[in-house]
Amino acid sequence: MTETDFIAALRALPLHPGGRGLMDDCAVLTVGSETLVITHDMMAEGTHFRPDADMADVAWKLVVTNLSDLAAKGAAPVGVLLGHTLGRDDARFLEGLRAALETFDTPLLGGDTIGAAGARTLGLTAIGRATFTPVPARSGAQVGDEVWITGPVGRAMLGFAGDPEHLSAFNRPVPRLVEGLALAPQVSAMMDVSDGLLLDAFRMAEASGVTFALDPAAIPVGDPAQFEKSIRWGDDYELLFTAPPTANLPVPAHRIGIVALRGPAPLALGETVFSDPAHLGYRHG
Repeated sequence: MTETDFIAALRALPLHPGGRGLMDDCAVLTVGSETLVITHDMMAEGTHFRPDADMADVAWKLVVTNLSDLAAKGAAPVGVLLGHTLGRDDARFLEGLRAALETFDTPLLGGDTIGAAGARTLGLTAIGRATFTPVPARSGAQVGDEVWITGPVGRAMLGFAGDPEHLSAFNRPVPRLVEGLALAPQVSAMMDVSDGLLLDAFRMAEASGVTFALDPAAIPVGDPAQFEKSIRWGDDYELLFTAPPTANLPVPAHRIGIVALRGPAPLALGETVFSDPAHLGYRHG
């Protein structure tokens, strides 16, 4: 099964309303007077990190991928649960984990540790506290809204290729937690860019039942000479969001398009229309 097929099959299982139909990156649960935001991300050796990667960087990135999902919900981190497969350089992994948890003021709550043969798989569950309700979703974009992104895409791609100026963007990205908290009251929809700008924009537009019309000249990229790759590569962890034209945005951002009535496809990049998400970004399976 592909990732899309598997998630579609999961939707036939008993689902909690807080799971948002598995159409979002986080579950949203109301507990008493608090609204909790919960997410889980995994990383696999050979897919998300090289076999010779510095495990301190791997640990940092495992934390960031989860905190980035909380950022897109305007949630403040409460803590994380770690799923760890023992292997090489566990001491370095712990160094990177400590650095990330201290940097982003996120304590460890617990988790599980196993030993296993073959490629390592690591997982992390992050729990956050919503600072604004309703918690932003992928599905809230409205016709007439503007499409924005908090920063350039393609920097992680350049770092992966060895560009020294952008190594940190790949090895030690930074979740946009401050921006997410500030934007949550202003946006109609929001998510982080992890699988490629085009694919994530397609997903948000599809979930909202609209068309995103993006202006290629307005999209910020790390290297304009590699524009097409940059908007598909992913691992950027910038926030992609929509907001009414009257919104007073509290953080710097780039206006990259508009939200239009649903046309023949969820996404348009200039004159190019995309009706199929294949080849727009990274997908498993």
